[in-house]
Amino acid sequence: MKNIGDAQGVLYWDMATIMPSKGVERRSEVMAYLSKLMYDLETSKEYNDLVYGLHEHLEEMDDKEKAMIKAAKKSLDFMNKIPEEEYLEYSKLVASGENYWADARSKNDYEAFKPILEKIVYFNKKIAGYIGYEDTPYDALLDMYEPGATVKEIDKVFKELRDGLIELIDKINASDVRIDGDVLKGEYEIEPQKKYNTELAKRLGYDFERGAIAESAHPFSTNFGNKDVRITTAYSKEDPLTAMYSTIHETGHAIYEQNIPDDLTKTNIGGGVSMGIHESQSRFYENILARSQEFIDAEYPNMVKAFEGLKDLTPFDVFQAVNDVKPSLIRIDADELTYSLHIIIRYELEKMMINGEVNFDELPELWADKYEEYLGVRPDTFAKGVLQDVHWSGGMIGYFPSYALGNLYGAQMLYKGIFRDLPDYHQLIKDGKISEITKWLSDNVHSHGGTYEPKVLIEKITGEPLNAKYFLQYLNEKYSKIYNL
Repeated sequence: MKNIGDAQGVLYWDMATIMPSKGVERRSEVMAYLSKLMYDLETSKEYNDLVYGLHEHLEEMDDKEKAMIKAAKKSLDFMNKIPEEEYLEYSKLVASGENYWADARSKNDYEAFKPILEKIVYFNKKIAGYIGYEDTPYDALLDMYEPGATVKEIDKVFKELRDGLIELIDKINASDVRIDGDVLKGEYEIEPQKKYNTELAKRLGYDFERGAIAESAHPFSTNFGNKDVRITTAYSKEDPLTAMYSTIHETGHAIYEQNIPDDLTKTNIGGGVSMGIHESQSRFYENILARSQEFIDAEYPNMVKAFEGLKDLTPFDVFQAVNDVKPSLIRIDADELTYSLHIIIRYELEKMMINGEVNFDELPELWADKYEEYLGVRPDTFAKGVLQDVHWSGGMIGYFPSYALGNLYGAQMLYKGIFRDLPDYHQLIKDGKISEITKWLSDNVHSHGGTYEPKVLIEKITGEPLNAKYFLQYLNEKYSKIYNL
């Protein structure tokens, strides 16, 4: 099963980077064939007997073995509980959902996408019922992306996060400091950016003997075991820092996968444990580390050498510009501070949809009202509002919270782990010794693979359950400096 999964991954990588456009039809046939092979293996009597038989002997296993069997059983339970004809119907729906969404967004036509969204939500409610849950059906969907997480827990941390972010935004809006993020823009050739990003990824700890960087419309990372972990990035001729920070983000994901131990890499726990923990690593590198003043000061000579257009700016100018706070309508363009509010809005709407509390005719207005309340901006088109993200069209309901959870995990690791074990953390960044920080992350996060659920892992690392106060502390300390709060 792992071999087939890796083969599918290589084909997808090729499809997203260099495959000719006319190869789509044949590639889809190959991918469908491999999916059928995978399905036949996972639904075979031999595999079912093996997994359920081993599950009866969990008390005899170590933590890694327990995690492998639990993960296998969870996947099997999902497949066995959902009627095959419904699963196939739903698979067809979400396979075509992205095309319907893309067409609706391009035409700013919510009405065209609304019936598809209603069907997707309907199926997700049924799936939640088949899987089972204790408090709310959204728990079942959430668990697919963040194992062990519950609405009750996330509601608590997201409320604290939301209130703290809105308070900090109000302070920044009242500040006399005004930052022009556009000072970074100009005219930049692509080739120097490619060379710079390659060297930067190396400095951060990405191993090119086990990795490669390609170009794609939307940056992503993928892996085929810990010895072949690849990333892509997208370049802009107007703003070289777009590619720089997307490269750093994907490098964070990739370093996680490269540091998975050899004895786990071919197993079903041979990768990051959850979307949230994975995001904690990419966002740690991209934001906490690479948007810090210490990092900009250390990296500034390399940046100016690669991008001459920055030579008239001081390191502090660059530091301010990459941390400009500007509430916006589009999630993927959001700054570090406001980004989590974009996620919380989607989380709140997803819960309402799954709980049957939304009239889909009113969903765009609900979306707009929340943006106005939390961010002070209001979309005037569906494309900038309820139609801006692809996730729902692919059935990914329960996925969005992972993005904000990643911010919280990363900050808690910093304040309750890294500062404890690396008291010279800031000096290490100034001296360019990122490898020592990467080693800490490898020892404490990456080395466990998927052995521990996120809530267990964060408590194991930091000595306490997840909460929002460390991320809010980090943001308040950083932005007080930038905006003279």
